Amino acid sequence: MMEKSFYTGKGVGVCILDTGIYEHIDFAGRIWAFYDFLSFKRRPYDDNGHGTHVAGLAAGDGTASMGKYRGAAPGCGIIALKVLDRYGNGSQEDVLRAIRWIREYRQQYRIRVVNISVGTTCNSKKDHVRLVESVEQLWDEGMVVVTAAGNQGPRPGSITAPGSSKKVITVGSSDLLEGRSAISGRGPTTECVCKPDIVAPGNRIMSCVPGKPFSYGVKSGTSMSTPLVTGAIACALEKDPALTNTDIKTMLMNSADDLGLPRNQQGWGRFNRRRFLGM
Repeated sequence: MMEKSFYTGKGVGVCILDTGIYEHIDFAGRIWAFYDFLSFKRRPYDDNGHGTHVAGLAAGDGTASMGKYRGAAPGCGIIALKVLDRYGNGSQEDVLRAIRWIREYRQQYRIRVVNISVGTTCNSKKDHVRLVESVEQLWDEGMVVVTAAGNQGPRPGSITAPGSSKKVITVGSSDLLEGRSAISGRGPTTECVCKPDIVAPGNRIMSCVPGKPFSYGVKSGTSMSTPLVTGAIACALEKDPALTNTDIKTMLMNSADDLGLPRNQQGWGRFNRRRFLGM
């Protein structure tokens, strides 16, 4: 359960690249846009469940659970782009097309934050260079891009693309860093950049799932950690719309709780929402 906050991300567009979104009651009236890059269906749907779970953590308002399972920005607008199929697989081309769509429609849908809880492991650096370049283009145009570190850990160099980008905010799982469940991706990247940037809870997290309008389910991984940070960023942008993406990065760095682990394991430390939002 998220701490109650005066800020809900109201008026801020949060774009989620994932498996789609189910029209859960917790999103009522706040799915500002949906685009399906696979089947081009018009109505929101999610034939996998991953995207709905991620969206719930970023933006669910907890209606179906009487406020128990509220997302990090329960008042933000949701722009859901379906780039992954029912098995959670997708092509780099579809992701690149979705990123071009964001650049075209960002002002229409007030997109300030982009959540990418998907990652790809590539055999060589050139395989993912276009993907990294395209997310960095979003960053250079002023959007805050938040990506998952991936679940390929704990070996060094296990950050997935585009989380390997030196510019974007890469999120690992604070409770999947050590022991037998240490799957959270870690740096350094092929360019010797320390990653992740920050870590947040990602193990056995409850959120919205497709099915009945009041369904919830449990999932684990860095995909679950990422929207907790994404939603808080939307709240920060509601509080101060003039913040830049580099401002946000600095705020995350300065507010994190040091876990005493190596930089390539924990980043700046565990995300601290209260301190980040100056509460």
